[in-house]
Amino acid sequence: MSPVLRIVLIIGSIYALSVVVRRVKRRKIRIADSVFWVCCAVLLTLIALFPQIAFFFSGLLGFLSPSNFVFCAIIALMLVKLFNLSCDVSRLTDKTEQLAQEIALLEKADEDRTDAKD
Repeated sequence: MSPVLRIVLIIGSIYALSVVVRRVKRRKIRIADSVFWVCCAVLLTLIALFPQIAFFFSGLLGFLSPSNFVFCAIIALMLVKLFNLSCDVSRLTDKTEQLAQEIALLEKADEDRTDAKD
């Protein structure tokens, strides 16, 4: 792994870790979500500090270079996170629709009661 890639990984992981910590302090991100990003930052730091890990897994999985393995692993992690976020959005959309329907039914029932009194 080239020294430039190692430096970029270390700087990128430290920056990502600092952004996550700042967001958690400002309560802009849930702690459960921040665990994923902290784990990714720690993993990138470990790979940058101990490039033998990337060499081992790139050889094991048939990658031509360790940097290709690192980039592929990052892309795979981001796809997993994107899928989880899509699932969350779908679940929340369903909940929103259900709540809107319940509110509409309650408003309709309230209207019917007021009309019956008149």
